[in-house]
Amino acid sequence: MADIQAEYLACPIRQVVSRFGDKWSLLVLFLLNKSDTGVMRFNEIRRFMTDCSQKMLSQTLKNLEQNNLVHREVYPEVPPRVEYSLTNTGKSLIPALSALIAWGQEHFDEVVNKTVIID
Repeated sequence: MADIQAEYLACPIRQVVSRFGDKWSLLVLFLLNKSDTGVMRFNEIRRFMTDCSQKMLSQTLKNLEQNNLVHREVYPEVPPRVEYSLTNTGKSLIPALSALIAWGQEHFDEVVNKTVIID
């Protein structure tokens, strides 16, 4: 039983999903990747995510930074300018995220609209 518990807790899928498998994290990563400059400020991100509260976006960005997926750069200006970009680890996730997006586009009706297709 202890071996099953240890294996379960060490499961890579479980660890990844628990760290950034929430509603907003993948969308933030996608937006940062699609940015022309690869850098976005908080309000730029928020403009695209109108259904995400300011508090939730702030928590999401902090979480992504803690998990080494997003870099937060604070410039010593008044008022301070803060920019977000993907880390190398975050960039390495983009091919998997792109594959997930492609899968979602291909199977959108089956999953979202629950259209049953019989093979």
